[in-house]
Amino acid sequence: MMKNNQNVVVLGASPKEKRYSNKAVHDLLSYGHRVYPVHPLGVEIHGLNSYKSLDDITCQVDTVTLYVGKERSTQLMDKIFSMKPDRIIMNPGAENDLLESKAKKLQIEVIRGCTLVMLRTKQF
Repeated sequence: MMKNNQNVVVLGASPKEKRYSNKAVHDLLSYGHRVYPVHPLGVEIHGLNSYKSLDDITCQVDTVTLYVGKERSTQLMDKIFSMKPDRIIMNPGAENDLLESKAKKLQIEVIRGCTLVMLRTKQF
């Protein structure tokens, strides 16, 4: 469990309310975290303008929570690591063994779990 009021990047955030990444943005906000949703079109999600690229996020990042598939996260791996997050959460369906292995070598904590469950069970 990490500190409250983290800077959290939601990679693969969706404006569609039924998507788990959308629910993650909502719940992270309601738990008091600063949320940086990333969506390639820069759409609004729960009142936040999303970022089109990880390059557009300039703050220190505590957590990157992944809602993209293995192929996409592999493409973005170097950008994710350049943000120097304390941890990466691989939500169900976003698992990536290569990213996990490289992250651990960089001493970045990797959690295979669900952001929503972690928040609700006070494990976030």
